[in-house]
Amino acid sequence: MPMPRTIVLTSQAPQPLGAYSQAVRAGDFLFVYGQLPVDPLTGTLVRAGIRAQTRRAIENLKAILEAVGGGLPNVVRLTVYLKSIDEAAHMNEVCAELFQQNPPARMVMEVSRLPKEAAVAIDAIAYLGA
Repeated sequence: MPMPRTIVLTSQAPQPLGAYSQAVRAGDFLFVYGQLPVDPLTGTLVRAGIRAQTRRAIENLKAILEAVGGGLPNVVRLTVYLKSIDEAAHMNEVCAELFQQNPPARMVMEVSRLPKEAAVAIDAIAYLGA
């Protein structure tokens, strides 16, 4: 028997660009699609530097977590996709600020291209259990 799944969709984060969900809750876990640095109100990419793009992507992730009663402390795993690995130190500064206590496990990788020509995308797995 398949595990019950709940699709998560909030207007507080950018709407999906294709045939996928912002997030899927399966039991006590939430799997969040890679968030781009897109302003959910305008649908436009944040064009500022990597720090601002990282912050916006994490704010989008946070909005999705809050839609199911969670928050950034629930994140257990992040995967960060960077257009240039040379930006990793700047991205890391923002992550260190936003995940000050008990930071999640994290993987960072360089990719050749991201949707909307973003410099960063971040996906996450969160644990929502007790």
